[in-house]
Amino acid sequence: MQLETVVTKLIKFMKARSEALALSVTSGNIDSMEKYRYIIGQIAAIEAVLQELSNLLEDKEQNGKGTVINIDTKTKN
Repeated sequence: MQLETVVTKLIKFMKARSEALALSVTSGNIDSMEKYRYIIGQIAAIEAVLQELSNLLEDKEQNGKGTVINIDTKTKN
């Protein structure tokens, strides 16, 4: 199996899991604050991993699409 296929399937699974967790929170199926905090922590972790995977796949710094701004106000001669 190709690495890209594995990553794509992992992203799809993680998005589905995050949506299922969010649905359980919004539907009122949580019966304790501990469960609520645990699920919110899982959602936050999944979102962080998805963001990191997105950053790695885009490789913004390598293709020049980054948002680095030169704030040096000195003019060079």
